[in-house]
Amino acid sequence: MTDGQAFDIASLHAAYETGWTVKTMIETVFARIAAVNDPGIFLHLAEKSDLLVQAAALGAFDPVAQPLWGIPFAVKDNIDVAGMPTTAACPDYGYLPSADATVVALLKAAGALVIGKTNLDQFATGLVGVRTPHAVPRNAIDASLVPGGSSSGSAVATAQGIVSFALGTDTAGSGRVPAGLNNIVGLKPSVGALSTTGVIPACRTLDCVSIFALTVDDAWRVFEIVARPDPQDAYSKAIPPVGYGAAPPVMTIGVPEKADRQFFGDAAMEQAYDDALNTLKAMGHRLVELPFADFYATANLLYEGAWVAERYVAVKDFFDAHEASFHPVTRKIYGGAKSLTAADAFSGLYALQALKSKLAPLIASVDLICVPTAPRHYTLSDLDAEPIRENSRLGTYTNFVNLLDMCGMAVPTGTRIDGLPASVTLLAPSGKDGLVASLADDLHAVSRLSLGATGWPQPPVRGPVAAPAGEALVDLVVVGAHLSGMPLNVQLRDLDARFRRATKTAEAYRLFALAGQVPPKPGLVRSDKGGEAIDVEIWQLTAEAFGRFVAAIPSPLGIGTVLLCDGTSAKGFLVEPFALDGAKDITDYGGWRAYMQSLAA
Repeated sequence: MTDGQAFDIASLHAAYETGWTVKTMIETVFARIAAVNDPGIFLHLAEKSDLLVQAAALGAFDPVAQPLWGIPFAVKDNIDVAGMPTTAACPDYGYLPSADATVVALLKAAGALVIGKTNLDQFATGLVGVRTPHAVPRNAIDASLVPGGSSSGSAVATAQGIVSFALGTDTAGSGRVPAGLNNIVGLKPSVGALSTTGVIPACRTLDCVSIFALTVDDAWRVFEIVARPDPQDAYSKAIPPVGYGAAPPVMTIGVPEKADRQFFGDAAMEQAYDDALNTLKAMGHRLVELPFADFYATANLLYEGAWVAERYVAVKDFFDAHEASFHPVTRKIYGGAKSLTAADAFSGLYALQALKSKLAPLIASVDLICVPTAPRHYTLSDLDAEPIRENSRLGTYTNFVNLLDMCGMAVPTGTRIDGLPASVTLLAPSGKDGLVASLADDLHAVSRLSLGATGWPQPPVRGPVAAPAGEALVDLVVVGAHLSGMPLNVQLRDLDARFRRATKTAEAYRLFALAGQVPPKPGLVRSDKGGEAIDVEIWQLTAEAFGRFVAAIPSPLGIGTVLLCDGTSAKGFLVEPFALDGAKDITDYGGWRAYMQSLAA
């Protein structure tokens, strides 16, 4: 789709401000559905007349009171929308819910409009998008390829520009693989951040509602609205939507060791991944190779023992009574669980705990991990020949993520040498959703890709994201070993500090390399004459974390007030004058990072 008005949230709201109407938007949605002419995307569409009534109820355009005012979205058909059938792509299972799923209710309250329910791998079991009794959604970039699943319809509806965003679910990669195969963004939140009340379970202990969007910024806007604890969901957690904004200038990013990388013969995907890693290095980040055998071992657990049994338990009564209603592949997977025992489940749980314990220090040793979203593209004919094996291979870099309680985001990074989309997924421990999104936003912007299959250019990057209302944070100016990528930055990360921005001091300071410090540290002093502007970073901490941080600072360093180049000031590192004896004046380098790079050179 390349017609008319772009549907990313910023562009659509800009159109509303200049006179575009929600009625026109609705007409455009249905015109695009007809033009795309893909009967596999939607299993149920809202009535146009109902949407017009909902639009009228929104009142005057007010994106402050309703941040998703007039924004169209789609919902995977294992998530309830009041008045629309929920089937999980199994017609005999269908029912008509009287209430919205919690996430849908929150989005409606924010002014968004549900266009329809989308197709999926039946009961959200699969990563291919073809395990459905209905027509298979067509990959938005190349119709000969699988669309990716299980959230196939939601991904394609977004990539085609029919909706601004769509909800999927993600247990094994269903919010990431379809995004990567259709040139869009897929946000897989920390487990428990989004309520699963009103969602048909796959593996209830691992399930996440996911968000497909054309841009990282759009995915985050939606996440900000739906990341709410839900007392009705026993697996809900309070994971506030914070930390999105500027990414730290230098991060340590873990990548699979070269020998451990798996692409199953797809040289173009392998080259695209290398290109993405080179982009990260060019952006200033440091890559560290990690052994990946234990990540793969964790991934293999997902379709063994405990978690296959969990899928069966979710629909046990219906499966036992209506086994013939299931897609043949889905039926084989669920049927295999009937022979599993409680001993098998505990064996799986023990194996997972051992792997989590082993991998924890490896994950903690880096800021983020970057993996291919999928190891290769598969054609529909590939899946006809090998429906189980190729599905499993698509989960190579996704199946372990929820088992290890990580958050992630699939982001487009470029176009392969054969013209197909390339994508990586950024991963981090639970609660680091904002950090993942910040780097993903930078990576997407550098790619200069158009959005999905629409041909629309990326909109301008949104300005700095304010801290949530009521959240009091303290700015801390760091100048040396606590800078991003430096040895002591981990002390800030351990306190959940958030990078705010890189800037300079006022032209009133001198910088010294202190003698006898391990690791090497600088000292910043204010000078009455001959001062310069020194490169610094501003990080933010809660008041409690700031107090803990300051209490641990050893002499001769201390915290004082640092004047900044924009006329503001903040608390930051200064040095006691006695420590300048034997110190080297390095002011002319302009900052500690430049000085350390000169030593390395």
